[in-house]
Amino acid sequence: MPVAKLTAAKLQNLNLASGTPLELWDELSPGLCLRVLASGRATWTVRYRPHSGDGYKRLTLGRYPAVGLADARQRAERARVQISDGKDPQADRKEKRNAATLNELIERYLAEEVEPKRKPRNYDLYTWYFWKNIAPKLGTRKAATITRSDIAKLHRDIGAERQVTANRAIVALSGVFTWAGKHGVLPDGFNPARGIEKFREEPKERYLTTEELSRLGNALRIAETVGLPWPRKADRKPSRHDRRPENQRTVFSAYVTAAIRLLLFTGCRLREILHLRWNEIDFERGLLLLPDSKTGRKVVMLNAAAIDVLENLDHLGEYVIAGDVDDKPRADLKRPWDLITAYAKLKGVRIHDLRHTYASIGAGAGLGLPIIGKLLGHRNAETTARYAHLDADPLRKASNRIGETIAAAMHDDTPVAEFEPFKRMAAV
Repeated sequence: MPVAKLTAAKLQNLNLASGTPLELWDELSPGLCLRVLASGRATWTVRYRPHSGDGYKRLTLGRYPAVGLADARQRAERARVQISDGKDPQADRKEKRNAATLNELIERYLAEEVEPKRKPRNYDLYTWYFWKNIAPKLGTRKAATITRSDIAKLHRDIGAERQVTANRAIVALSGVFTWAGKHGVLPDGFNPARGIEKFREEPKERYLTTEELSRLGNALRIAETVGLPWPRKADRKPSRHDRRPENQRTVFSAYVTAAIRLLLFTGCRLREILHLRWNEIDFERGLLLLPDSKTGRKVVMLNAAAIDVLENLDHLGEYVIAGDVDDKPRADLKRPWDLITAYAKLKGVRIHDLRHTYASIGAGAGLGLPIIGKLLGHRNAETTARYAHLDADPLRKASNRIGETIAAAMHDDTPVAEFEPFKRMAAV
């Protein structure tokens, strides 16, 4: 292995296009070599022996002439410092080159963690968060190189239009990093998505009043009998091809209106009703025996109104709420709900607000949050605590007692009436 003192002048006079491969070793920098291939391509390398005893290795330092002699010597020196510290620069470089990208981690996380352990709907939601919101921005990056600053910027970018989505996406991404650390794909504890300050979320809790319940009930009765009139666009002009007004109506099946009534009478979640099977109803004891709700197995107490709805439905298949396809649950109630709420003038009311209404009526009647939590199937008391401001029955009684005492002291003979916010729930 001939060694010579390399100089910039010698390298400039080197004929790279000679077609003869050669190696030029530098005597001033141990292990530094300029390798010239027959093609004329010249590359700086440094030869070293790692502490692992794996034999001699070569580390590529860069192409000549883009990397000059002085720069190559500096790079070789930095490599030797790493080697003296017990590191293997070539192995480290290979590990970084082969390190998983965020897209690869997401694919594994979905396949190994989410799909086998979560519900299909949750899997679809995670997939949407990852591939539509996160992957386009950071997916091709090596996961180990992603910083908290990168995640914070991603959170801001998504949150510019959809703050709730931004919060949920970052929580999902944090799960990816936590999973990767537990399985040795990334260093344990490495999670740049942890600690990102979330956007403030205003709780979307809408409760229907007695008057709104009355309008909803009226809309349901019309929807299942004569039908709801088609909504008209303000800028659309009538045409001679239009159907007659009496034919411009949509009649919904009894199963659609029954589903909405059951959601209100039971406080169940949407898919707990849409996926309800006839064999999960115990009419004798008045129970729904749900094998797989959001919180696992769940027993729902049926009231007389809910039982009446169920008893008046025909059995058309396995599912209580018959859909368009035999023995397959109905996917959603979006279109009928939009038309029904538009007719009832219930602006901004989501179908999940029926569950909130069920709970709010119970809280306002002073039934107590533990009882309401049991009826709704809440595992955590904090979930039911959102209705605490409605659980005012003890406070109302105390206020009435104070008012009576003050009126008596003032010799006021005016009777103090008990306030009853929900005398009777409107029929729907």
